[in-house]
Amino acid sequence: MNFSFSTANSIHLGDGIAKNLCNFLPESTKRAFILTGKTPARHQFLMGRLAANDIETAMFPVTSEPTTYLISNALKTARTFQPDTVIGLGGGSVIDTGKALAALLNNDGELLDYLEIVGKGKPILHPSIPYMAIPTTAGTGSEVTRNSVIGVPDSAVKVSLRSPYMIPRWAVVDPELTYDLPPEISAYTGMDAFIQCLEAYLSRDANPLSDGIALQGLQRASLSLRAACQSKLDKAAKSDLCVASLCSGIALANAKLGAVHGFAGPIGGMTEAPHGALCAGLLLPVLRMNYDIVMRRESRGETSRKFDQVAQVLTGNPTAKGSYAIAWIESLLKDLPLAPLSALGFTEAMIPEAVKKSTQSSSMKGNPIDLESADLRKILEECL
Repeated sequence: MNFSFSTANSIHLGDGIAKNLCNFLPESTKRAFILTGKTPARHQFLMGRLAANDIETAMFPVTSEPTTYLISNALKTARTFQPDTVIGLGGGSVIDTGKALAALLNNDGELLDYLEIVGKGKPILHPSIPYMAIPTTAGTGSEVTRNSVIGVPDSAVKVSLRSPYMIPRWAVVDPELTYDLPPEISAYTGMDAFIQCLEAYLSRDANPLSDGIALQGLQRASLSLRAACQSKLDKAAKSDLCVASLCSGIALANAKLGAVHGFAGPIGGMTEAPHGALCAGLLLPVLRMNYDIVMRRESRGETSRKFDQVAQVLTGNPTAKGSYAIAWIESLLKDLPLAPLSALGFTEAMIPEAVKKSTQSSSMKGNPIDLESADLRKILEECL
């Protein structure tokens, strides 16, 4: 057995805890660069807390999923402001943008110098400036991961900026910030957390610590997803989904993912559809393919045992087999406001390019079994 494990320097979770964000910052904090979503006015109260503590702020709205253009513009603005701290207050796009920005502010050069596949792929040599991640959705777990997923419009692809230095120094998880999410956003962000826990657990790079965390997250997501996606507020379900999201980020950061995310990155670059929605549309065909191959090749092996464990967690049946998990997930997806890939802009004509790009994805390397090009094509055909 040989593995390493890392996560954020400190994690704080609780209802209303974001109001105390200044308590987590060192007294030396004087200039904070704040990244928010499209409507920064939603967070004026928290901005007021910073001002009351004599912390000068500059704000930058993240109006889309991170792209090379967006991050370059944010970097130019931040370098002019010269912050000593970066705070990302928003969904996964905001958190990912903040991680990239905090890293680039303390390393020479531009974004493309460090990007995988489309850039020079240089390693990040110096620690990021202090970064606080405050998620307002429950799904990506980005507040405790070491990479940012970035769209490259010129190449119609999404790639990662990745470094151990990019794990946020503080993760502040406040379920109250997710209370007003529309049901469809709760559904596809929540499914992202569910799938990340599932793929991290089944990953060929999983370890005992990531397994325990992934299963805890999977159980909480399975019990809370339906209730968290209703129009009527269920505070307990929202809180559980925040915990599941946090677990998913910690698990994937230490165990990799699988084919669902291996596909979702490239297809996201081709369609601009929400990441979690793509993952939900890919999940069942990927699971069926993985399970069928596992049962043919090693029906009594470790991956088969893990499929059974997933089924037992989801169904509450201590004797459930892996096929039960697939049936349970199929029922869950029918109950949530989700759309198929065909409604998200993905077409049959895109399949060859998606197959080619997915084979280069780092997430595909974590899939529990090797998938051939014909397998990948079949998965995508089933999604349409």
